Amino acid sequence: MDNQALRGLQHFKNYVGIKFQLYNSLFTSLPFHRIEKTGILLSLFLNNCEEGYNKKLSPTEIIEDFFAKHTTYKTQQEKTDILFRFIQFVERQVVLFDALEDAAFTQIHDTSGLGTLKQLELEVLQNNKKEALAKKLKDFCIRMVLTAHPTQFYPGSVLGIINDLSKSLAENNTAQINMYLQQLGKTPFFKKEKPSPYDEAVSLLWYLENVFYAAAGRIISFIKNQFPDAVNVNNPIINMGFWPGGDRDGNPFVTTEITLKVADALRGGIIKCYYQDIRRLRRRLTFTGVDVILLELEKQLYDNIFIPEQRTTLSKEDILASLNSIKEILIYQHNGLFLHLVNNLINKVHVFGLHFAALDIRQESSVHNTVIEQVAAAGKIFPLEYSTLSTERKIELISYNESVLSETKFQDELADDTVNTIKAVKLIQTYNGEAGCNRYIISQCKSALNVMEVYGLFVLCGWRKDEINIDIIPLFETIDDLQNAGNIIKTLYENNEYKRHLKRRNNRQTIMLGFSDGTKDGGYLMANWSIYKAKEQLTTISKEYNIDVIFFDGRGGPPARGGGKTHRFYASMGKNISNKEIQLTIQGQTVSSNFGTIDSAQFNIEQLIHAGISNELFSGRNITLLEEEEALLQELSNESLNAYNKLKNHPDFVDYLSNISPINFYSETNIGSRPAKRGGSNKSDLKNLRAIPFVGAWSQIKQNVTGFYGVGTAVQKLEKEGKFSKVKALYQNSLFFKTLTDNCEMAMKKCFFPLTEYLSKDEKYGEIWNMIYHEYLLTEKYLFQLSGKNELMADYPVEQLSISMREKIVLPLVTIQQFAICRIREIEREMENNPLKETYKKLVIRCSFGIINAGRNSA
Repeated sequence: MDNQALRGLQHFKNYVGIKFQLYNSLFTSLPFHRIEKTGILLSLFLNNCEEGYNKKLSPTEIIEDFFAKHTTYKTQQEKTDILFRFIQFVERQVVLFDALEDAAFTQIHDTSGLGTLKQLELEVLQNNKKEALAKKLKDFCIRMVLTAHPTQFYPGSVLGIINDLSKSLAENNTAQINMYLQQLGKTPFFKKEKPSPYDEAVSLLWYLENVFYAAAGRIISFIKNQFPDAVNVNNPIINMGFWPGGDRDGNPFVTTEITLKVADALRGGIIKCYYQDIRRLRRRLTFTGVDVILLELEKQLYDNIFIPEQRTTLSKEDILASLNSIKEILIYQHNGLFLHLVNNLINKVHVFGLHFAALDIRQESSVHNTVIEQVAAAGKIFPLEYSTLSTERKIELISYNESVLSETKFQDELADDTVNTIKAVKLIQTYNGEAGCNRYIISQCKSALNVMEVYGLFVLCGWRKDEINIDIIPLFETIDDLQNAGNIIKTLYENNEYKRHLKRRNNRQTIMLGFSDGTKDGGYLMANWSIYKAKEQLTTISKEYNIDVIFFDGRGGPPARGGGKTHRFYASMGKNISNKEIQLTIQGQTVSSNFGTIDSAQFNIEQLIHAGISNELFSGRNITLLEEEEALLQELSNESLNAYNKLKNHPDFVDYLSNISPINFYSETNIGSRPAKRGGSNKSDLKNLRAIPFVGAWSQIKQNVTGFYGVGTAVQKLEKEGKFSKVKALYQNSLFFKTLTDNCEMAMKKCFFPLTEYLSKDEKYGEIWNMIYHEYLLTEKYLFQLSGKNELMADYPVEQLSISMREKIVLPLVTIQQFAICRIREIEREMENNPLKETYKKLVIRCSFGIINAGRNSA
């Protein structure tokens, strides 16, 4: 362990570990009914859990033993009451731990060290790379797209408390800390109703206004101050994207009305930020000549927020013109006094414009096909027999059509909404600027026709072909789709109409790749490798057609959904993969855990920027995998896929997940507006099940199958073939493979098999449980052999300790949840009409919040 890691670990112990013990004791003194007794009993219960699992007891046995040893409770009501109070107590312990980590962020992390912009500055100067940096920054940028995927288990009120509590903890303000803990005790964690898509948008807008706005300003100002000639005024380096209100894939609650309402909220949010900055500037810039311009700009911003008819009278260019006039006056008349404040605001305006974040539209491919077929059925634009024609003929008809739809109603609301949404994009661009809404994403894209259907819909909705300023983005997710992506893109590049469209879009094609569904479909190793290979193939094809390809990664929080050490993945991309931009989704939990404060957001954004720049400027992209390394990774992935398919195709696999995990209760947590299954199906099958509850369910039963399964079997197979030394060399030489295994270790560190060991001898589920546990042990064995270590995550001691402490905090919750799931199974098996079933169901759901929140990137 190096000195920096040792310092970080010691700081973590001092600022988080010890403080948690101190402030945790405050909970027991809070003036709430029976809270002292709850705290004491919870401590005894935690001890009972630890001892019980060491004795190989089941969750049910542990809880029954606890009630017998430590309580005098006789009735079921008394017992479930204390279990609910345990849940409430632990939920608040997790919040305290989160707030402590947020407060100590700058002490724990080296904000001038590896992967930061200060290190980048040092490397550029030492290696005389100023010109190379300027060339790279001419068109390189990162785009972080905030999504409304249901992985945020904290309600907005609790997120607000965490934010305020972390500030008070950083200042050691005990009186305020005590007050916020009291507020926490009174604040409910469970939402009685699902949020609307607009509610989700408002929640994420808070982060844009209070975190990303300031963090982006700091970063751009630093780069411009250190390398004034390197930043291209037309390339802001940081772009923000936004899905709530635009992502209608499988979410019937996202309508055109919601989309327009969210776009308006984004515009209002950024103008409000500018208004507040102008108000602050006026306190400093009290000089003659400047004050009048500032006052007029303040009035324009105010009118645009509060006077609806003034909305179209302000543009990004207007704001920049006023600020640049102020800048010139400061330079030539006032010795540049407070110039840095004006420059900082100018930088923010370049980044956020009047849109704040680009509102992406996303819809599933079959919806567009339905609309086109309904148009054809009307017999006016396409032939009546359209649905029976070949794919090639359909593409031809769509490509050369220039007719526009008349104002007609379709057979279903979804078709109407699809057409109305495409028309609404124009309106959004009028108010928010072109950057406010200029991307359309097609999920489950299976063919070139799926892309051309969207292009055709824009024409049908009244867009002239030469004015379609929209990037049409296919999304490839399953293993088969990823492997077929090259053929689809090649067909598009060879289509004359689409070729002309790309020319109008500066010969740039964005392609989205989904990690979550890929992992659900093919397992951890094959999903990640398939995406890597798809990127390589798509880069090669795009170069052949002189197209700049941009990859947009649909990443979630946990390693199984493309999360974990994300920046290291981007740093590991070799010269065979396009590196023009880094685009990725930031989902739910990841927003609050990695970007919850200005300091953490700045640090993590810098890591992404550094990753995208450094591997080209300083490594000569010599991190590119060699041919024999790729062959080895392909072998490992194939073997891993075989192992995963064997598990996934087990006749009891879906039944196991449905009855052992809380997956069937996911939709009742009310954390997101989108249904947990596609197409509103109630049937438990893998196809309809969304990736988020699939991954989240495994994490709650502490098995994390999607983050490691198949890795051990794959390495063992190659060892039997005498190739282990090659695998070890790959581990030592390839940052990509090392990052894969590091993330694998993170997923495994969050596993706890004693929780479900009672299933090992179960008649129905014993075989599956033993398959998973055996694979865990096998993977752990080979990871230790590869790393030379004897514990998981040994290279990341701070994260290792954080996970250990968090897992200990929620041990009572996973025990209670598994106990409740067992009771529900027993009731259903006995076909009883037992009123306690509803109580156990509530226990399961309530436990989910604390378990997922403690994991920080578990869903």
